[in-house]
Amino acid sequence: MISIENALQKITQQQVGLRKKEVSLENSIGYWLADTIRAPFDLPAFDNSAMDGYAVCGLQETYEIIGEVAAGDTGNKTLVEGKAIRIFTGGKVPENTSAVVMQEKTEVDGNTLKVLMELKANQNVRPKGGELSNGQEVFQQGQHITAATVGLIGSLGFDQVSVFKKPSIRLISTGNELVPPGKPLSSGQIYESNSYAIVSALKKYDFECAEKQQIKDNYNQIKEGIADYLAKSDVLLLSGGISVGDYDYVKEALEENGVEEVFYKIAQKPGKPLYFGRKGHKFVFALPGNPASSLTCFYIYVLPLLQQMSGANAAGLPRIKTPLTHSFELKGDRPAFLKARLEASEVSILDGQSSSMIHSMALANALVLLEPGIYNESDNVTCIIL
Repeated sequence: MISIENALQKITQQQVGLRKKEVSLENSIGYWLADTIRAPFDLPAFDNSAMDGYAVCGLQETYEIIGEVAAGDTGNKTLVEGKAIRIFTGGKVPENTSAVVMQEKTEVDGNTLKVLMELKANQNVRPKGGELSNGQEVFQQGQHITAATVGLIGSLGFDQVSVFKKPSIRLISTGNELVPPGKPLSSGQIYESNSYAIVSALKKYDFECAEKQQIKDNYNQIKEGIADYLAKSDVLLLSGGISVGDYDYVKEALEENGVEEVFYKIAQKPGKPLYFGRKGHKFVFALPGNPASSLTCFYIYVLPLLQQMSGANAAGLPRIKTPLTHSFELKGDRPAFLKARLEASEVSILDGQSSSMIHSMALANALVLLEPGIYNESDNVTCIIL
């Protein structure tokens, strides 16, 4: 049994082979950039108006209106002292523009513009290169692509993006007692939910499960299922069957399939019987069967490796130090990941911390990592944001 820190170190030190591919800009969200992006021109590319109003030359009270500029107009206009041009948001400001005055602060009588406020030089003018200059680094390799990232890349004129390929992921859940949701239950059976939770967690963090299957507690079937999915996957996830019960066949079946154990069992609650192994360039996580244990181990151990394999420059969930809203005592001799609720920069540890309880996990938006001991209200604790 190893420590949490040692387990994470063994995972993050794994050598992974990053692979690049080109994707269209519209399909790039959720990937990580494989190349640094630099601005190919100044942004904005020209001085433009920050609002609808009037471009004026000179700082005075009245002007003569001599024309109009709409967004997208490509012509070049020039102002002289005392003249004004009607302009719209994003429109290219004329040469010699002193300021843009918003239309709500003006009165117009024929061709005469009266300004109803004190003007300042360059007011409401977005200067050329004010956001980015030509050649400036915009995003580093490993930047996660969000909707805003896509918008900025598009504004720079790129319609293709070089990204890192994501790992191919498959999932096996095991257990005689498990029944798919929607089917009738018999006495002693429970609905299989871990695979749905894990697949949903993968989607939340921009990964996909290529295939999943449920297998009874049958050694040969589990061994065959592992062999099939290992051949097609970069990462194989298993749920259940990894403890020390008479029908827990997963560890033996992995060994028979040539998977080399990196570690087995972590000194933590919940999720002690976590298995991590490797076969060549393929990785295997065997997650505990209890729902809270399974999801906790996914968040803490599986997700960082998936991000690392996808070229992320920062792997794992965000961690912050934040005060507790109440006192708490963690008994026992192992550190624990506790389901918690983070609100207004304070965190509350929820009731229902048993590894079999998914209700509190569903209410949680964070995990609090504590060592055994007594904690007082307002003590700062490590909070992992889900």
